[in-house]
Amino acid sequence: MTANTVVELDHATIAVGHRAVLRDVGFAIQAGDFVGVLGPNGAGKTTLMRAILGLLPPAAGTLRVFGKTPKFGTSTIGYLPQLRTVLPDLRVRGLDYIASSLHGERWGLPSLAAADRHAIEETLDAVGASDLARRPLSDMSGGERQRLLLAQALIGKPKLLLLDEPLISLDARHQEVVIDVVRRIARQRGITVLFSAHELNQLLGAIDKVLYLGNGHAALGTVDEVVTAPVLSRLYGTEIEVLRAGGHIFVMSRGRDVERDAHQHDHDHDHGHGHAHDHHGHEH
Repeated sequence: MTANTVVELDHATIAVGHRAVLRDVGFAIQAGDFVGVLGPNGAGKTTLMRAILGLLPPAAGTLRVFGKTPKFGTSTIGYLPQLRTVLPDLRVRGLDYIASSLHGERWGLPSLAAADRHAIEETLDAVGASDLARRPLSDMSGGERQRLLLAQALIGKPKLLLLDEPLISLDARHQEVVIDVVRRIARQRGITVLFSAHELNQLLGAIDKVLYLGNGHAALGTVDEVVTAPVLSRLYGTEIEVLRAGGHIFVMSRGRDVERDAHQHDHDHDHGHGHAHDHHGHEH
C-alpha cells in the first residue's frame, strides 16, 4: 500500500449471508481517482460500497480504507445510497433534511450552529441546489432530489465519495448535470470517487478508471485495459464482444447490448415498485 492508496482489497472475499459476492479480490484505488463501478446486476456494486463503509466486514482477506479497517460513521466518507432505498419524509424541507443528517440524527432537527449552517449553504451552492433548501422534498423532481442527496453526501468535506447508481431514473440531461457536478467538486476538493452506473457510456470522459465487477471477480484499470472482450467475458461468465463506434462503447452478448438490456429491465422493475420516485423521475 502506498501513501496515496485510499481503498485497498487484498485477497478479500465479501459475502452476503452465505453467498460470496466477491471472491479473493485484490485491487487498489488511488487518491483523487474518479472510478466508474460497473458490472451486471447482482455483481456486487452496492455490496462493495457497504463493505467500504464498514457495514460488511470481509469474510476473508483484508479491506483497508485510508490504511485502516473501515469503521461505519466516519466523516471521511460521503455516501449516496440508491435513490430507491432512500425514503425520507417527503414533507420535510430540503434544508431540514440535510440538517437532520449533519449530526447523525435521523429525526428531530438540531439547532444549527452558524458554522454548520455555512457548511450546508456552501455545499448546496456547490451542487447548484441552494434554491431547493426551502422547498419540501415532495415538490422536487428526481434530478433536484438527487442533487440535494448529493449535497448531503458532501457535508463534512469527505475525502472519499461513494455514489450508488446516482443516475437511475434521471433523463439524459440531468444525468450529465449530476456527472459534471460530481467531477467538478471532486477535482476542486481532491475527492476520490466511486460512481456506480448501469452503463459505461454515461461516464465516458468523466472517469479516470473503471472497476468492473462480475462473477465474483473484479478488474480495475483504464477503460482500454478493462473494457475488452476477454476481461468482460470472464466477468459476465459468457462470451462478450466489445464494439466501439461514434465515441460509444457497446458491450454485446449474442448480438444484444447487455448493459442496455439490464438497464431497461431494471427500469421496468422500478415502474412496478418504485414509490421512491414520483412519476418515475423522467424530468420535463
